[in-house]
Amino acid sequence: MVKKNKKNLLVITAILFVGATTCIGILYYYLFYPQFHPAKDVYVYIDRDDTLDSICNKVMAKGQPGNFAGFGWMARHQDYSKNIHTGRYIIQPGDNIYHVFRRLARGHQTPLNITIGNVRTKEKLAHNIGKQLMIDSAEVVTQLLDSTFCAKMGYKEETIVCLFIPETYQVYWDISMNDFFKRMKKEHDKFWNTERLAKAKAIGLTPEEVCTIASIVEEETNNEKEKAMVAGLYINRLHASMPLQADPTIKFALNDFGLRRIINNDLQINSPYNTYKYIGLPPGPIRIPSVKGIDSVLNYVKHNYIYMCAKEDFSGTHNFASNYTEHMANARKYWKALNKRKIFN
Repeated sequence: MVKKNKKNLLVITAILFVGATTCIGILYYYLFYPQFHPAKDVYVYIDRDDTLDSICNKVMAKGQPGNFAGFGWMARHQDYSKNIHTGRYIIQPGDNIYHVFRRLARGHQTPLNITIGNVRTKEKLAHNIGKQLMIDSAEVVTQLLDSTFCAKMGYKEETIVCLFIPETYQVYWDISMNDFFKRMKKEHDKFWNTERLAKAKAIGLTPEEVCTIASIVEEETNNEKEKAMVAGLYINRLHASMPLQADPTIKFALNDFGLRRIINNDLQINSPYNTYKYIGLPPGPIRIPSVKGIDSVLNYVKHNYIYMCAKEDFSGTHNFASNYTEHMANARKYWKALNKRKIFN
């Protein structure tokens, strides 16, 4: 009898061992075995209106799992549908269900690089932000046009774009509107360090005025070496209380950036951005200037030029002059080249 009991015990133990091993094997396969096989790192974006079903579809589409059953088990066990976190989540080749689910369930998202470009309009800026983040571009425009919000940030509606320093920043995809603007303010204050502020003060300009000149300079020339020369010309005009007479400000006032030739009729527009009619700087930047553009103003070339005209070879550079006679000679060469190419507007 004793031998029989021992034999039964051994059989039961063996059965339990095999059963346990089988359960562990199944658990390992569904949760810890490498199930995801994308060709490279991929990202799943979870929005505010996503549900468990839509998330599952996104994860399967991006991660291409061999078996996805374990994800559903964990989602039901942890009641994931009631604790969904928005964000951008990475899935790597060789990932298992457990690690991917844990990232999503705990909100362990992967940051991304957002690029702020030196664009011309607030609408374009908002569009670019909306394309890169979970923020609605329409909400960004609303904020940029809200005088109360602009004042809260330390700007006017015309100068709020000075807040943005074109660069690449690492943020979370689901960053809130308020946190995004706080981050931009932090980066702005970091950029305008003691050295840059001192240079602006030495010229007699505020950071916003530097940005305004820089925006005009960048519309005038794409030639990096020439930007500091052009900046020096406009600073000479400001110090001499001369109208800037900057064609790019006319294009901005007309909201027609495709104009290749400014005619006398264009100069009649009644706008504070008409630098032919009003002395001094326009109310604000006519685009978001780049870092190089801003630094070209802060480190402008000191010279005696107060006139410039695009070169007749259409190289994108300019002929500079210190008196009106020289300037008109340069202008006639350019007008002749425009007429030859039948460019009248």
